[in-house]
Amino acid sequence: MGRLGVAVSGGPNAAEIVDLVVLAEQLGYESAWLAEGHGGDQFALLAACAVRTSRIRLGTSISSVFVRTAPTIAMAASTVADLSGGRFILGLGSSHKAQVEPEHGVVYAKPLTRTRETVAIVRELVRNGRVQFDGQTIRIESFDLWYAPRQRDIPVYLSAVFAKGIALAGEVADGIILTRSTLQTASQVRPQLDAAARGAGRDPGKIDLTTLLPTSVGETRDAALAALRPGLAFYLGFFPRYNRMMAEHGFPDEASAIAAAWRRGDRQAAERIVSDAMIDATSIAGTPEQCRAKTEAYRQSGFDLPIISPFARGPDAASRFEAAIRACAPRRHA
Repeated sequence: MGRLGVAVSGGPNAAEIVDLVVLAEQLGYESAWLAEGHGGDQFALLAACAVRTSRIRLGTSISSVFVRTAPTIAMAASTVADLSGGRFILGLGSSHKAQVEPEHGVVYAKPLTRTRETVAIVRELVRNGRVQFDGQTIRIESFDLWYAPRQRDIPVYLSAVFAKGIALAGEVADGIILTRSTLQTASQVRPQLDAAARGAGRDPGKIDLTTLLPTSVGETRDAALAALRPGLAFYLGFFPRYNRMMAEHGFPDEASAIAAAWRRGDRQAAERIVSDAMIDATSIAGTPEQCRAKTEAYRQSGFDLPIISPFARGPDAASRFEAAIRACAPRRHA
């Protein structure tokens, strides 16, 4: 089996997340990725994972360029890179206006520019220990590190959904993090990514094409699909960007109806509109055998690194994450 990552985006508590990453390393996963949102401090969690593991790569998926300052991101990244012995990947993205402004009280403007400028600042600070920057969205008179980072070259991956974000990743990033991709997405994104890289004088072959894939393992396919229905309804109802993405994946009527139900506060109606076909198109769901086959299908479709992203909330979240990690593991008999 080829490369495989696992992502955690809330549900288990901090100690459980660290245990799950340790298990993922034992079962042969190449990388473990942590979101933040409302699920705990991702850099603190990754630091704890770093000291409990020795081989698995550790990444943020993603860290928002709006809710932390660029120097703060640089220091956090260099800290986890140091503790992990160079196994850290900094996944950055702009997040969403629907989250950033009402939840953090931060003005959301020029997301692509802010992402580009954050990448430049983080790299400069980690490599040289000092940065001055006069950009369109970020201005730093002077910031210097009071320590010498041992890891001076931290890989930076950027999240993207649409063409401009894909182009930015091709221009400046070491990898791209997509989400809720279909089996056609890699063949559509790769040419865009390669063209942007060549235009910037970069080698397209050195840019990692990855995707987060909501994952649910059940005794039956129907049960696994049902577990992912609330999450997809939330994503399409709450985030305009993901609603547009699903419409472009071939579900414009459903995406519009879900958004309308969400606006009027009818979450149950929104969930009812989510069809099995919508879930299946952008997720990994089914029995263990079906999930392993779908993961391999994503790899064969052109992704360098599929990243399973189990979804679970509530008191049994950790056990459900563990079941998915074991079911999809590269080392099935470990």
